[in-house]
Amino acid sequence: MLTAVDHVQLAAPPGSEALLRAFYGDVLGMTEEAKPAALAGRGGCWFAAGGVRLHLGAEAGFRPARKAHPGLRVRGIEAYADRLAAHGAEVTWDDALPGHRRFYSHDPVGNRLEFLEPRPGD
Repeated sequence: MLTAVDHVQLAAPPGSEALLRAFYGDVLGMTEEAKPAALAGRGGCWFAAGGVRLHLGAEAGFRPARKAHPGLRVRGIEAYADRLAAHGAEVTWDDALPGHRRFYSHDPVGNRLEFLEPRPGD
């Protein structure tokens, strides 16, 4: 029986760790987790915030996920969108999901990310 999602992995081009650290750490406010020694040589980096864990794995021949994406719940979505925009990330609002405010953005290597917050009272 499934009990939870342990983590979501996104791909990234080899050598993009500095860009990923700046975005996921500084812009999104996540904390980098040390990769186990057996996996550290593969490149990429891991991040966590609250119960969210994202792994960015280095992939030769990388192509960004343009449709597939993690849906990340946030608190204070307007301020969070402003934070991303202030760091140069494009923010695209979408009102198609009933009961939620949400927007899409992309990480610096082009992976699509969804940010959402339930509407109060829904």
